[in-house]
Amino acid sequence: MIQEVIAYKNVLNGIESLLDNSPFKKNYIIEQVGIPAPTFYRKLKALSFTPDEVLKILTLVKPQEALLYEIEMAENDYKNGRVQEHKEYMKELRKKYL
Repeated sequence: MIQEVIAYKNVLNGIESLLDNSPFKKNYIIEQVGIPAPTFYRKLKALSFTPDEVLKILTLVKPQEALLYEIEMAENDYKNGRVQEHKEYMKELRKKYL
């Protein structure tokens, strides 16, 4: 558990340099995260982003890494049998929404 907290603190400590080296303007990132600009800059200075906010920021700044993670999770789901046939899924959706 301690390792996860230390890893999270390391991410927070490096977030400003990630934002500075990002191809996106900070205003775009602020808009996508969904918090007011003054709050964003206060949280950036204090390194007090919530885990959800950090995840949104990192997904924007590192899209390849986010995509690779999603693919890895999908492969794990497939290996562990957590998949569903398309026909079955569509049938469930019809029951739920129609």
